[in-house]
Amino acid sequence: MAETKYSNRSIPKISLHDFPSRIDAITSELIAAAETDGFFALTDHGISPAEIEAQFAAAERFFSLPDAVKSQVPFSHLNTGWEKAAQVRPSTGRADQKESYQMQYGAAMDGRWLPEDALPGFRAQCLAFMRRAQEVSEKLMVCFARGLGFADDYFVKAHDVSRPNAQTVLRLLHYFELDPKVPTPEGYYRAGAHADWDFVTLLFQRPGQSGLEICPGREVFTEFGAGDSWTRVEPAAGEIVCNIGDLLMSWSDDRFKSTFHRVKTPTDPAVDYYGPRYSMAYFNQPCTDCEIQGPLKKYPMVTGSEFTKAAMKRNYDALEAKKKALINEVGRSEGNLVAVTS
Repeated sequence: MAETKYSNRSIPKISLHDFPSRIDAITSELIAAAETDGFFALTDHGISPAEIEAQFAAAERFFSLPDAVKSQVPFSHLNTGWEKAAQVRPSTGRADQKESYQMQYGAAMDGRWLPEDALPGFRAQCLAFMRRAQEVSEKLMVCFARGLGFADDYFVKAHDVSRPNAQTVLRLLHYFELDPKVPTPEGYYRAGAHADWDFVTLLFQRPGQSGLEICPGREVFTEFGAGDSWTRVEPAAGEIVCNIGDLLMSWSDDRFKSTFHRVKTPTDPAVDYYGPRYSMAYFNQPCTDCEIQGPLKKYPMVTGSEFTKAAMKRNYDALEAKKKALINEVGRSEGNLVAVTS
């Protein structure tokens, strides 16, 4: 694998303490973070470490079930359900070595919850945690609306999870354990470099389970370039790491930056975490019929559904291009081998 360049850029930590009276100061901090690296960490957000750990415990209960049970709720085109080593990134052309389970609020979950007797209390626990994450998300939405000159409730209405066409997702993730005594296989990726399609992502991590890295530098939300300098983001108890998604980058006319990030493949037992890694990502996705266009109208207006379809097409096209590049690379290697041996 190519050697990674690292930089020590700092990730802003933003406190939501006393939000109603400090909203102007918080908005200024959020806008500054969004305009630069596109990543920031929230503190004093109202979700206790105990609540976060309880949801991690629920995730562990789910992932500890046999695959035959989890496969009863397979991943669907509605962006819900369970997958295992099935997500291929355009940046790598290979599947992430993880499993995940995605949940939404409404009808998209029909047939995607396990029966209550298979996992007692799981559905209620997850929905309660999702509502807590939504409360935090809506505070950020108010601030970003102010920063772009929209009404306070502009983005909140566009992400109303009580509506039947809401698309917001909580994704539970489990990255597989590796043996530090055995060299990491070539082509093994925990999560290849990618940007998120959503408005803003809230990422919950467990202290000690490191691996998240970011690579700022995108100027246009349709770009796939990831730059060449990465920064480690170490998990801290109680913090929520947030990143701007492509949707908000587009909605801000590229003013706010959707940043590439990845989960590092452990290769050095002295510094990398090889154990099982759990994280939870709350993706704020727009209602399918909301209208998306920035204040400067840099891009044509599209609906939430159209934006998601376009993002999926860009991802598919980039993945196909990566596959062709890998095939060509193999062909060149075989050609060189023939030349050497002939």
